[in-house]
Amino acid sequence: MKKLDKIDLRDKIIVVTGGAGELCGCFSKALADCGAKVAILDLRKEAAEELANNIIKKGGIAIGIEANVLQIKSLLKAEMILKREFGLCNILINGAGGNHPKGTTSNEFFTFEDLNREKEGLITFFDLDQKGIEFVFNLNFLGTLLTTQVFAKHMINQKCGIIINISSMNAFTPLTKIPAYSGAKAAVSNFTQWLAVYFSKVGIRVNAIAPGFFLTEQNRALLTNKDGSLTSRAQKILNMTPMGRFGTPEELIGTLLWLVDDSASSFVNGVIIPVDGGFSAYSGV
Repeated sequence: MKKLDKIDLRDKIIVVTGGAGELCGCFSKALADCGAKVAILDLRKEAAEELANNIIKKGGIAIGIEANVLQIKSLLKAEMILKREFGLCNILINGAGGNHPKGTTSNEFFTFEDLNREKEGLITFFDLDQKGIEFVFNLNFLGTLLTTQVFAKHMINQKCGIIINISSMNAFTPLTKIPAYSGAKAAVSNFTQWLAVYFSKVGIRVNAIAPGFFLTEQNRALLTNKDGSLTSRAQKILNMTPMGRFGTPEELIGTLLWLVDDSASSFVNGVIIPVDGGFSAYSGV
């Protein structure tokens, strides 16, 4: 990742949740490249520590910390480690999130035949599992809320506290088959706006990035066949993306660095920025 000019984060301590994932791992590396002290919080301790070590080997400053964004005790423990090793958080990236098969329907549309059809493995809206839906909502929305409760308190009156949430294209227009994830990301966008207003008097800005479609290990099985060709769902996505391709994680970095640079975006607050190759602007006609 090429370091962008005039972005100096040498005095910043940044927490990235889900920080060892493919997209947020790219965030972690880019922020460290700009001189920040980066705390990589992830449920997978080994992955967080491995990424931190790779950053350190390249001259950056990072630490990997095991954390569960759905457990306050785990987050408080992570905060204690952060304060001991680096100090107080200045910038929080709420990147932890994901979907669950039990919050997903088998087909895009419900048909009359589905009323009377008993097909093994078929999941309609009426079969969606409550626990699966709760998991998706909790991970994406509650995980963002709880993490913010823990780390934002010490940002107050720093004059340049920054929170960036990760929303999704689903928050603008829900994709078929994934109602739980779409609803959860819509909640993240709404929460971003609410929080921006709520913290506006105490020196904290809150914004969100809404990535379009990026081919990652998490979704590769859904978007590509075993031979590497695109699935029909992937082709639909590209047909609705005017630029005609998937994004790369590095293409999120310019927006991220702009939002964390208080000298560049100090009056930007409460917005959800699509980085999507034109997907959200295209009607299909």
